[in-house]
Amino acid sequence: MALRHILFVEDEAPLRTAVAEQLADRGFHVEQAASGEEAVDRLSSFAFDIVITDLRLGAGPDGSAVLDEARALYPDIIGIVVTGYGTVKDAVEAIKRGATDFIQKPFQLDELLHVIDVALEQRRLRTENAYLRKQLEERYRFEGIIGKSAAMKELFALLETVAQTSSTILITGETGTGKELAAHAIHHNSPRRAQRFVAIHCGAIPETLLEAELFGHVRGAFTGAVATRAGRFEEANRGTLFLDEVGTMTPALQMKLLRVIQGREVQRLGDTGVIKVDVRIIAATNHDLAKMVAEGAFREDLYYRLAVIPVHMPPLRDRKDDVPLLTQHFLAKYGSALARDRDPGLPPPQVGIAQEALRHLMSHAWPGNVRELENAIERAVAFTGGHRPIEVRDLPPAIQAAGASIAPLDMTIPEQGFDLPGYIDRLEREVIARALERTGGNKGAAAKLLNLKRTTLVEKLKRMGRAEAPRAS
Repeated sequence: MALRHILFVEDEAPLRTAVAEQLADRGFHVEQAASGEEAVDRLSSFAFDIVITDLRLGAGPDGSAVLDEARALYPDIIGIVVTGYGTVKDAVEAIKRGATDFIQKPFQLDELLHVIDVALEQRRLRTENAYLRKQLEERYRFEGIIGKSAAMKELFALLETVAQTSSTILITGETGTGKELAAHAIHHNSPRRAQRFVAIHCGAIPETLLEAELFGHVRGAFTGAVATRAGRFEEANRGTLFLDEVGTMTPALQMKLLRVIQGREVQRLGDTGVIKVDVRIIAATNHDLAKMVAEGAFREDLYYRLAVIPVHMPPLRDRKDDVPLLTQHFLAKYGSALARDRDPGLPPPQVGIAQEALRHLMSHAWPGNVRELENAIERAVAFTGGHRPIEVRDLPPAIQAAGASIAPLDMTIPEQGFDLPGYIDRLEREVIARALERTGGNKGAAAKLLNLKRTTLVEKLKRMGRAEAPRAS
């Protein structure tokens, strides 16, 4: 059976330590949190299987808020509430918030273990996925952009502000971060929303054709110009023109674009007259334009015309706490697509994801950003066919190899001092447990991962009272 990860939230240190140690002795990996704030921080960085929380936690978020955060991030997480102030009303409210059960202090460990076992069995038997039942809350979205991390909240506030202006915007960011989504969001929240949003990928069209696409042409302007045609600037008049990958433009075309921005007028190829245009320009690039300017590869005057308001899209690796939300979104998207394509006579597909698979997703570096995550979920949904939750083996090889990162240890240093030897011992236990979990309990393979001799690992396990390592399912 795979190692189960528990987050135990309790502000009474003696009780918290005692219960955590007893659960660890029963084969669980337990992380402790002394406050609601600490619990929320831990939940944002690791996909726990179970959260056990006291209802009353003093100052800061209480147990109900911890449970809300846990369920928002991981709809399939098991939540158990413990309190010394148990009433029927408390119990009903906890269940409404998604708790699996409610235990009143004082309690016996066997009672808690029974609740955990029942909850794990219920989750194993469930066929309907919670991700498809729970709608993402609107505060996690901005016109299709999904996120609740600090970086995304800042981005949403910036997009909402700049949308009300007509200034030129330069959106930067790596491939797959959602630059075009941001451009759409700006347009649809601006006073120009009733007019057209016109997009063109500057790097996908040859220079000669790109000029004609942008500015238009008259009949006979070049070979193949059999009729007069308006360009994208004219099409976007009174609306928004999105210039994707603007950094790929040649110097000659950069000069022509600069003239249009300065004069707000275009001249069709082969024509002598000019046409006035009122266009809000949003440009995007995954290149470092400032560096290109320094190297002479991009016009400095055009750069400053485009970057009146710079907007940067953060890479996914810098907002790992958004991975669960994005995963929910893509599961719902491709689960719905699977349902549409399914034979009407068959039962509806059940699309979900195991927590261990989610931990791998949160540990991956995501060089392809959100686009790579979407591709991974679409691929995994296709592999499972809606017959079972997505498991690690269904993910792309690079994500399988990423493994699941170690849960952060409790490093709060109290006023009375810090038990460094105890901390080091816990760290060693954690690393060994993760290596054994990765290798399915194979001591030789785990020793190789840890750069240890097998005999050394066996001795350490004996010293820890774990001569027999748990085997992953």
